[in-house]
Amino acid sequence: MIEQLRSLVHEHRDAMAALTAKLVAIDTENPPGRGYEHCLRVLGDELEALGLDARIEPVPGGDADPEHPRYWLRSELGAGRRTVYFHGHIDVVPADDPSQFDPRVTDDTIFGRGSTDMKGGLVSMIYAMKALQDVGVKLDGRVVLQVVPDEETGGALGSRALADRALLVGDDAVAMLTAEPTGGVVWHASRGAITCRITVRGRPSHVGLQYRGVNAFEKMLAVASRLRQLKDEVEQRVTTYPLEPEAARHSILMMGGETSGGRNFNVVPDRFAFTVDRRINPEEDFGIERGRLVEAVHSAAQDVDVDVFQEARPAGVSEKHPAARALAHSIEEVRGAPAPFELCPGILEIRFYAERGVPAFAYGPGLLSVAHGPKEFIKRRDLEDVAVVYAVTAARLLAP
Repeated sequence: MIEQLRSLVHEHRDAMAALTAKLVAIDTENPPGRGYEHCLRVLGDELEALGLDARIEPVPGGDADPEHPRYWLRSELGAGRRTVYFHGHIDVVPADDPSQFDPRVTDDTIFGRGSTDMKGGLVSMIYAMKALQDVGVKLDGRVVLQVVPDEETGGALGSRALADRALLVGDDAVAMLTAEPTGGVVWHASRGAITCRITVRGRPSHVGLQYRGVNAFEKMLAVASRLRQLKDEVEQRVTTYPLEPEAARHSILMMGGETSGGRNFNVVPDRFAFTVDRRINPEEDFGIERGRLVEAVHSAAQDVDVDVFQEARPAGVSEKHPAARALAHSIEEVRGAPAPFELCPGILEIRFYAERGVPAFAYGPGLLSVAHGPKEFIKRRDLEDVAVVYAVTAARLLAP
């Protein structure tokens, strides 16, 4: 079966490159979130031309920004209750230069914004479904492709909105795969995140009359000192999930990514703000860590606001889970070498499936090291190989 799937995917080599280039040429920068519907229509047309279905719908609440409404796409292959989810996103980070939306295709490489993260991966998923259909693999269940917006900004108007309304994943899930550019490894876990902006309020006064004022900067130092104590504690914790180098396995509390405050050198500052980014390893309890962070801030000073603008729960599944082993066997059979399992150092949309108890993994074509960069690219051979991996994994997971 593997050689049949490989042969069918290879027959579509040029079509896969052409579709990747077509998607790269569509500006789906986020922010602001432009071009979503257009990009999904192109994907939908391709799916239908390949004999697969496509349904495009507004994301509930996705009209919060009327200039850039949010849409998502769903396509299904097979029938039955058991489901393997293919998951991906269409948004890209802002380009370094408009020319990044002018794709360049060579005999072995496709260049352009989003080629690696993750429009190329979406193409691999689509042609995996096409290969399964053409080979006539008997599936005891369905492969469901879901393409969402807003991944690059946390998923509030994408996967989060869909998951909160029980639209993203049902009770029938066997496993989920997302096409992040993992560079040959499998991410079977990801950190959580609590990202907030802390604003300390004071009272302004001329420097010569500073006794009339309340110095927000000095109050901020007390808050930062308390957070430094918390940082020293939590960064002693080390995840048991594999991640290199060793220093990367520690839990994280970072202060001061953004700072602002003050009006002039001779005015007592009446406001000072700074961000805190708390990255939580899978073994830590999200609710407890959130509470400890907020409590540390409020225990250090009064008149302090904590605005949490990003939340993501950690996720993880054992590499010994049957779904993990199915993916590992498929990768080794297709690519000739085993893939290491690692904790992703960032956050992943596997979390929305893990919340429902679904074993979820990131594995996709491309390199994380070039994603979001000025010379983003993807290798055509990787598009093909990963498409075969997806097809073989789905067939294995949904074997009658």
